[in-house]
Amino acid sequence: MSDFNVLIPKLGESIQEATITKLFVKQGDKVSEDDILFEVATDKVDSEIPSPVAGTIKEIRCAENDLIPVGQIVIVIALETEDKTTTEIKPEPVVVSEKVEILENKPAETKLPSEEIIINDLKNTGRFYSPLVKSIATKEGVTLPELESITGSGLGGRVQKNDIISYVEQRVNGKIAPTSQIAQSKLTQTTPGIQLPERPKVSVSIGAEDTILKMDRIRKLIANHMVMSKQVSPHVTTVVEADVTNLVLWRNSVKNDFEKKYGEKLTFMPFFAEATAKALSEFRQVNSSVDEDNIILRKHINIAIAVATNDGNLVVPVIKDADSKNLVGLSREINSFARAGRENKLSPDDLQGGTFTITNFGSFGGLIGTPIINQPQVAILAVGIIEKKPAVMETSTGDAIVVRHKMFLSLSYDHRVVDGMLGGRFLRRIADLLEQFEQNTNI
Repeated sequence: MSDFNVLIPKLGESIQEATITKLFVKQGDKVSEDDILFEVATDKVDSEIPSPVAGTIKEIRCAENDLIPVGQIVIVIALETEDKTTTEIKPEPVVVSEKVEILENKPAETKLPSEEIIINDLKNTGRFYSPLVKSIATKEGVTLPELESITGSGLGGRVQKNDIISYVEQRVNGKIAPTSQIAQSKLTQTTPGIQLPERPKVSVSIGAEDTILKMDRIRKLIANHMVMSKQVSPHVTTVVEADVTNLVLWRNSVKNDFEKKYGEKLTFMPFFAEATAKALSEFRQVNSSVDEDNIILRKHINIAIAVATNDGNLVVPVIKDADSKNLVGLSREINSFARAGRENKLSPDDLQGGTFTITNFGSFGGLIGTPIINQPQVAILAVGIIEKKPAVMETSTGDAIVVRHKMFLSLSYDHRVVDGMLGGRFLRRIADLLEQFEQNTNI
């Protein structure tokens, strides 16, 4: 009987490993095509992996909570028919063990007693390190100051396998300064793009009637990412108030016809995304990232929209090339992401490549927010609730108090590359586009 090898699939452009969070089968079980075999989790999204074939589970080569590289065999299925040959899913396998073993045979640098670091205990750092990176660091004698000095090639500057392997190779070849020099330099300067020294641990007293809730994996990732962002980027927030009366009146007049014609609800978020995309095309430096001393101006305008999930966490799916989409296209994509996000059905690719983020404080009744930048982006827009307010308007017979629909827009930006003038002009441009909204007769 032929066998079919099920591998860890490639779950996204920057993902090289995944954690087995749950096994749905055991050895000897019969499975049909599309039956769920196991669930994997990455730092971006959870995914259920179905069986591509029907057969019997012959071998399981993993356990729950194992961290497995992309391309490694995890389950072997004995096929039901004799005429099929042994097959594999080949999602660009990543070889890990061979290169690590070669490095282990080379002499590691001697560490000073004061530099001894337990790499597996990184609770007090704001930077995320995968178990694979920590394992390589421990085996190769890489201290925490060294680890923090590495410029990562992953999302948000995350250190990946290739980064630490390259670092160890350079250190063995004498191209990297000794760990004592690195530790000393950490005391005297802060490297651009790298987090500050580890934050102090806060002592918390617990009462007898208090309840302790353990953070789930996603919540811990969000917490680490937010702390890292505040340490890396000097945050500044600017706020403006926009009169969106024309937009509100037009949207209210066409929303029923829009839903009948396109099968989608017309919310306010597509209007915000459309105005933001246009403003980003005019202020390219806001659509950028920082890489040490370099500013990377992004060619594509990919707007991430923060979406709350049913389990209380947050995901940020990305509208690729948002500046090329009209109101209908933006509505369809935003509504689709909102549904998939609430049901935890977003794919890893849906969450990658964002160059700017919008978060909606107004959906929960918030007036103003000061959001944290989603690294490696340099700015994030928060939109507040739209309210009816009295306003003074000039008329032909003099000033008059009238009722207008108004909202606050707040922009948090990285002051390393976006100064007050640029941030203020960019935010004012978004407000002007919303205030000067023109009716779209094509809807």
